[in-house]
Amino acid sequence: MSQETIHIFLSHGLESGPGGTKIQALKTLAERFDNVQAHAIDHRSTKDPSVRLAQMEEAIRQSDATPENVILVGSSMGGWVCAQASEHTPVLGCFLLAPALAMPAYPQSSPYIQATHTQLVHGWDDDVVPPGPVIELAQQQAIPILLLPDGHRLADSLDRILDEFAAFLSRAGIGQQAYYP
Repeated sequence: MSQETIHIFLSHGLESGPGGTKIQALKTLAERFDNVQAHAIDHRSTKDPSVRLAQMEEAIRQSDATPENVILVGSSMGGWVCAQASEHTPVLGCFLLAPALAMPAYPQSSPYIQATHTQLVHGWDDDVVPPGPVIELAQQQAIPILLLPDGHRLADSLDRILDEFAAFLSRAGIGQQAYYP
């Protein structure tokens, strides 16, 4: 992998924010890797998925990141935002947690995820975004999916998610983690 900066854009869920536990933990982990710049997008000004998608696309544009150096990370509605953004512009990676895919109230609820590296993480006990349609979408698009004994917020699985994210970044060719004592 070249020494170009990898831009990781993190998109939170409907009722969360850029300072939420998962987003901050993922951002902190990403920043431990060499040549990574992490951006936690603040979508709290709107609950409209299309507006949030436009916010994500604008953040990517403003960063001057090239798509092959972009990784999108999203939780719930943020997962939909990231998946949809990758359909418009293929990226290096998509790491999606309990993504609000296959949801009838969302525009184009089953976007075609276009990323060189993709990983879905979902809770078996998710009562907000049922796992069935997400599993079906993963099967249709041949996307790896990790199903955990957890609910929508994946609150009991943070350590596992961080391990999976570190492995995902490594598979995507993102350099070594810097050592922080």
